[in-house]
Amino acid sequence: MSKIALIATALLMMAGSALAAPDNAQASPSAPAKTAAPKAATTRSSSGGVMRYDANKDGTVTAEEWKTGQQARFKSLDANGDGKLSQDEMYARTPAVGNSILPSDSQASRQSGNFQRLDTDKDGFVTLTEFMVQADRNFARCDTDRNGRIDTAECRQALQRKPAER
Repeated sequence: MSKIALIATALLMMAGSALAAPDNAQASPSAPAKTAAPKAATTRSSSGGVMRYDANKDGTVTAEEWKTGQQARFKSLDANGDGKLSQDEMYARTPAVGNSILPSDSQASRQSGNFQRLDTDKDGFVTLTEFMVQADRNFARCDTDRNGRIDTAECRQALQRKPAER
């Protein structure tokens, strides 16, 4: 598996699917590319994926709406309210593969690797600042037309680009 695919998979495991995620996930793209493509027609739903952050229900998520949503997500993941996420807190809501209640070895390995990348100061916790660095990258990657607004179609397009296009 390529390094980019592995990183993307790890981010998806941490944040859930950006396109059809349950309420406990976030979009998970990383570095952006300057690709301006026409937006595809899309059914805009605020029930999941990136559109759950569309506070004013105008069909797009602004950078400010995204930031507010990601901060709320961090707070909801912080089960003990100490202002930082342990690896257990970060992945407590991530469903295991298949019928298992525990993550598979590969899923646990991806989660651990992703957590280590987010924990930039290597103190064993992810702070809001560390969490928001990745959230900002995720937004930037989805904002393919660089207009400061994203929607499901734009994120889907960003996730489907090949590494050479990023």
